Amino acid sequence: MEFKLIENSPKHFAFEYEQEGKKLAEIEWVERDHIMDMTHTYVSDSLRGQGVAKKLLDRAAEYARENDLKMNAICSYVVAAFEKSEAYNDVKA
Repeated sequence: MEFKLIENSPKHFAFEYEQEGKKLAEIEWVERDHIMDMTHTYVSDSLRGQGVAKKLLDRAAEYARENDLKMNAICSYVVAAFEKSEAYNDVKA
């Protein structure tokens, strides 16, 4: 599964997964002062239960590491994932 980096506007980004031109999953953030405010995660009903949200979060965390950024958990999925796993400790804001 490949996620495409999208710049919605300056400082507003997302990783998206599309199939046949339809957006099926995404994780969004707003960048400010080297921090990614993780604002939204979406996975379509057709992909739920397949670990897609975690894959999106993992890709966003990889992006944070590559770009020397930290992540601020705002959306409920990211908040819960940060609480459950220590895998993201190095990128937590």
